[in-house]
Order: sequence, then C-alpha cells, then structure tokens
Amino acid sequence: MYQSISMPEFAQEWKKTTRPLVDVRELDEWENGHIEWAIHLPLSDFPNLNDRLEKGKEYFVMCHSGGRSAMACQYLAKDGFTVTNIMGGMSAWRGDVV
Repeated sequence: MYQSISMPEFAQEWKKTTRPLVDVRELDEWENGHIEWAIHLPLSDFPNLNDRLEKGKEYFVMCHSGGRSAMACQYLAKDGFTVTNIMGGMSAWRGDVV
C-alpha cells in the first residue's frame, strides 16, 4: 500500500523534508529536465535498480503525470518500501529543473 499526494501538497512537503525523490521517467525525459536533487530510476529498468534504495527510508516517486510513478509505488510497496506517489508529476511541477 502507498499513498498519493497532489503536486501542491508535494511542493509544500519537499520544503520541509529530507525525504528523497525518485524520478521514474525514461532517460530522454530525464535529460530534458529534472528536479536537481532527484534520484533517476527509470521504470523500464526497475527490477534491476530498486536495490539503490534503502528500505528504511521514505521516498516520493514522480514521473511525467503520475501513472508510471503509481506503478513504481505499487512495485516498491510490495517490496517493503514506504513510498508516496506524486499525482500530476513533472507536468504539474512549477519549480526549477536542471
């Protein structure tokens, strides 16, 4: 089980937390702009990459609009991770990107 939050809720939360953000978009999307402090783990490579995450930490998960991040959250939650899906994803993000 995982929870979901809206982009406005995330924008407020990330200002006061040290919880990492996982971006599950593909490499071309990532290279076109991403949040500076995000961890890039493309959903297509997920089974091989989730060992880069620590089970004791909580994570925000984002994609372009929220669909792939929801799938990633389902996968991670089943594997024992505590994750929060960001609905709206990068298409709703209004902050800086690198």
